[in-house]
Amino acid sequence: MAAPTPAPDGLPAGSVPPELVGRLRRQLAFVADEVENEVRRQVPEYAQTEGALEGRLRTGVVEALTFFVEHVAGPGEERAAIKATYYELGRSTAAAGRSLEAFQSALRVGGLHAWRLMGRTAKDLGLDSALLSALGELAFRTLHEAAEAAAAGYGEARLRDSGEWEPRRRQLLALLLGERPAPPDRVRELAHGARWAVPEQVAVVVFTTDPTDVEHAPRTPAGALADPDAHPPRLLLPAPDGSDRFDDRDLALALGDRPAVLGPTVPLAQAAQSLRWARRALDLAERGLLPGQGLLRCAEHLPALLLRSDEPLLAHLAAHALAPLEAVPEAHRDRLRETLLAWLLGGSNVPDTAARLHVHPQTVRYRLRQLEQLFGDGLHTPETRLALVLALQADPTG
Repeated sequence: MAAPTPAPDGLPAGSVPPELVGRLRRQLAFVADEVENEVRRQVPEYAQTEGALEGRLRTGVVEALTFFVEHVAGPGEERAAIKATYYELGRSTAAAGRSLEAFQSALRVGGLHAWRLMGRTAKDLGLDSALLSALGELAFRTLHEAAEAAAAGYGEARLRDSGEWEPRRRQLLALLLGERPAPPDRVRELAHGARWAVPEQVAVVVFTTDPTDVEHAPRTPAGALADPDAHPPRLLLPAPDGSDRFDDRDLALALGDRPAVLGPTVPLAQAAQSLRWARRALDLAERGLLPGQGLLRCAEHLPALLLRSDEPLLAHLAAHALAPLEAVPEAHRDRLRETLLAWLLGGSNVPDTAARLHVHPQTVRYRLRQLEQLFGDGLHTPETRLALVLALQADPTG
């Protein structure tokens, strides 16, 4: 029997009729138009928006409405996307010289009008008062989170424009990522002057950038420290809940499509370690030894990072462990390497090895007899098998 689908946060289980979700989705464009018109009518500063500002107003309306409807449709929708959007809207509002008060007024006017229209649809379907109340709470929680994110973006943009915190944040970042441990008192002093909340856990992102692409410079996510002039450019991110659960969409908004590496999450005092591992992973990605597209998370490639931490020693290990294969002609050597690695990783199971290699089990047995002649009894000792796995994993193609 299938487990029941949980309800969205704050809504009674099993209470949202599919017809409501369908109607709300079909209404999105209409409601967005009505909300945009109402904001222009009631908030003087938004009466004559055009160009980029007009596009940002429309984006904010559509993002908030879509988030609300999809959250009604089912649980599990992350709030990071809506927060990132409104954080950027807050920043662009400050950059355009508009007041935060006018922006917050636009949010209130737009939110109330949207709920009037969507709430009327819900009421027309004859939903009970408890569900209507829960839907209203969800709508205004969405509005509250958007307002908070916009205020944070606006405040940070104003601070950036004033130039008061930028030198202190750069100094703080350099201290945290330096070779020597940062004195906690000095960290707290600089953090206070830079208006930066000191987290317990952090992770470092390093990325590639095109110095000629000034129009698409990476933005700094909320709460992060940045040094775009470093080599490579880097961000220090406070870890959410002390975990590696950074939101890919939020990082994508910040970094665009440039290749980037997210270092492991570590205590703040070990931030330099996260940077070191992230730089190492970026180097391996640029050499084609790790995935080089989009965001690469070090936490998903720790064995490769460990294996490549001392490449001269790894090369020495490979040469020593795989020396018996040098007696085999090169064309046949590659097949034996491939078979040996598949057999070791498959728990010495011949049928599984054959399936991995898409060959007949008898072919695997034939190659294993050759390998046993080359490596002798050592092929079955734990120490030799470990060395062989490490050597072959380092470069399975030879």
